[in-house]
Amino acid sequence: MRVAYADPPYPGRAYLYEGHPDYAGEVDHPALIERLRGFDGWALSTNAESLHWILPLCPERHRVLAWVKNTITVAWEPVIVVSARRPDPGLRDWIHSEADSYQWRPQPDTYVIGQKPERFCVWLFAWLGAQPDDEFVDMFPGSGQVTRAWERWSAQLALPLGRSVSAEGRAQRREREKTLAAHPQLDGVDT
Repeated sequence: MRVAYADPPYPGRAYLYEGHPDYAGEVDHPALIERLRGFDGWALSTNAESLHWILPLCPERHRVLAWVKNTITVAWEPVIVVSARRPDPGLRDWIHSEADSYQWRPQPDTYVIGQKPERFCVWLFAWLGAQPDDEFVDMFPGSGQVTRAWERWSAQLALPLGRSVSAEGRAQRREREKTLAAHPQLDGVDT
């Protein structure tokens, strides 16, 4: 499957990236969302002020997630997601993760305002329903942080652990109990 992530300059904020080599001015969000529709799954980061006009451009099966952080001016950012596969049922629709801070240490040359931390990226991949052999497209690579996180995440060895013997036994007992509840006449019969 093909999955994509778009973290463009947020509407009205392109001026913050004038010094970046990829700077191209304000992003045409309707055209961007149309391009994203060509992927099996995709995510778009934006700001809360723009949600009211961006959401009507999205397909009906989208979901709005929240990246929560401890900043004074912007404590959360919306992430619009269309999952390629059903995400894990226990996956939260928000994450609290701090952005890299360089107040007390020098910024790396690759730093870009708004770059996403590794923990955010792994959460995003889970919401995309991504699998390591999927094709991943970072549409606004900026610092390259998300692409590097994808490379690390997709290179992890996935062990086919399956269910434990005790879990398998519990599942079989539950199935038997369901069968007996639906068909009490089978009690005492080996099912």
